[in-house]
Amino acid sequence: MSSLPVRPNHRRNRARRILIGTAVVAVVAGFNGPALYRYGSEKYHDYTINKPEYKAANGHWDFLDVPSDHRINSIHAALLHTGKVLLIAGSGNNQKNFDAKKFESVLWDPRTGEFKKIPTPKDMFCAGHTQLPDGKLLVAGGTKRYEKLEGDVTKAGGLMIVHNEDPDKPVTLPAGTRFTGKANGKTFVSKDPVLVEKAKKVFDKRTGRFLRTEPGLGRIYVEAQESGKKYETGTEDNYKVEGLTGSDVRNVYGMAQKLALDKKDFQGIRDAFEFDPVAERYITVDPMNEARWYPTLTTLKDGKVLALSGLDEIGQIVPGKDEIYDPRTRKWKYTGIERRFPTYPAIFLLDDGKLFYSGSNAGYGPADVGRDPGVWDLRTNKFQKVPGLSDPDKMETSATVMLPPAQDQRFMVIGGGGVGESEESSEKSRLVDLKDPSPRFRDGASLEKGTRYPSASLLPDDTVLVTGGSQDYRGRGGSNILQARTYDPKSGQYRRVADPQVGRNYHSGSVLLPDGRVMIFGSDSLFADKDNTRPGVFEQRVEIYTPPYLYRGDRPRVTSGPRTIRRGQSGVFTTPQAARITTAKLMRPSAVTHVTDVDQRSVALDVRRTADGIEVTVPKNRALVPSGWYMLFVTDDRGTPSEAVWVEVP
Repeated sequence: MSSLPVRPNHRRNRARRILIGTAVVAVVAGFNGPALYRYGSEKYHDYTINKPEYKAANGHWDFLDVPSDHRINSIHAALLHTGKVLLIAGSGNNQKNFDAKKFESVLWDPRTGEFKKIPTPKDMFCAGHTQLPDGKLLVAGGTKRYEKLEGDVTKAGGLMIVHNEDPDKPVTLPAGTRFTGKANGKTFVSKDPVLVEKAKKVFDKRTGRFLRTEPGLGRIYVEAQESGKKYETGTEDNYKVEGLTGSDVRNVYGMAQKLALDKKDFQGIRDAFEFDPVAERYITVDPMNEARWYPTLTTLKDGKVLALSGLDEIGQIVPGKDEIYDPRTRKWKYTGIERRFPTYPAIFLLDDGKLFYSGSNAGYGPADVGRDPGVWDLRTNKFQKVPGLSDPDKMETSATVMLPPAQDQRFMVIGGGGVGESEESSEKSRLVDLKDPSPRFRDGASLEKGTRYPSASLLPDDTVLVTGGSQDYRGRGGSNILQARTYDPKSGQYRRVADPQVGRNYHSGSVLLPDGRVMIFGSDSLFADKDNTRPGVFEQRVEIYTPPYLYRGDRPRVTSGPRTIRRGQSGVFTTPQAARITTAKLMRPSAVTHVTDVDQRSVALDVRRTADGIEVTVPKNRALVPSGWYMLFVTDDRGTPSEAVWVEVP
């Protein structure tokens, strides 16, 4: 049987239940400019970081001025093709908000600085999301019930698997159905309705001879009728289902392992929505077949969306039942195959239509199932493992990016930590070239410290901004890392840039904006002090990083051009700086949560100069350039990018 890892905890009151380990003190290395000022006075610090030459070399951080009535516990963020950013909190990892059904989303316009509250119909806390071909944002899953920690659970309960041996019809059991153990005599009550599929007749594939009947199964969470330890069960038992009639009395029964007062994990929901950036509202669509909390949504070559992993409606890892959403019908269908991954697996669409799982994940799930990185062919369910990954046992809370340009099919996996609440973390950056006939991970440049929860955003100058994170689980011991770096895929080196002002760990992320800046949001520290004595408070401040390339004087401008370019076709854009333009690229907008962003990619475009501008050509490959809206950036001979213009690739 697979061993289960220690689960990450979420609520702030968890602080009083954790054994305090050795405090980890964050030490800032003083090997270059960005770190030097930390040894000076605060006044000298401010003077230094605001000097023009410092900004031109290292960039600059500013706080976003968010009105007090629009500050939320941002767990998710997505850039929309209107140029606005949707911030989603749901209940924001706050039990009181959940109990009050206070679910929040806020829309921010970087151009005007305006904020707008968006009515949020369900608790989208820990949902999954991805950009759709028509520019809407698909959001699926979220929270049905908060976890209950050991000591808070008053009624024994757990998973009941309902069997149906009737091959002719399924059975639906309503919420409140009673299950009584045939051996232990104890009665448990279901919390929700459950559909139990009809039994399946199995035949010999060669001869057609009937072999056996496999019962249909349904999974449901049950609780004892009354509180107390005496209602716990210690072993597996067969349960009679009360209220049945006819042949169902014989054919339908329950099976459960231990039903106890153990910690109960979060439970997911099936609900799914499309967010319309133009109407600025959520639209209800067909719910998923499986409830999911901590799922990943990945856009496929044909524009459909794969939903996988997550915790289901009874707090169990979804048993490999992946499903696909069709934006045209707004319906979900099972893939017909099963493959298991831990929650929030980083799964990217490759240029041949296959999928790459980097090994990055957010933790829930068996410690020895679905953790190996590899290339997955969804049509055949064949999975080719990619070897060579260093620190393979420290992949939780790592970040993965598809390095620019996307045509190279090179990936970088950054940092990460041990399973569950481990204090271990990795400083590694692992690289893999999937164009290699025999791809294998190798170590690239390292971070200064082991880093869990690093945020990584592709920049329009083809570098990657890596910022934030903590050495220990959720910043324990004051271990937040107040450092930022850019990574250059060409040189394979990191370069330290200006330090952020706020520590970021769990529930944080970063988003590239159309003007070339980067927004960093969230953080959910377990403790508020180095001694781990005071519970942490969710970080509602938002920072904006302005990279060095925006302090070099004038930047190129794109003044006109087509709003739509088809794959394999070209578009002409006017720019006064045409003679200086060296590159152009399409950058897919982010949809990020838990430092997981499988949407972002930077596609290089062929560029030809015209009389008063440039002509760019979009690659023909649909898997390389999935349908949707992109930011078109051009860069000049200094590497300075333009502000983006939005282009639709139908």
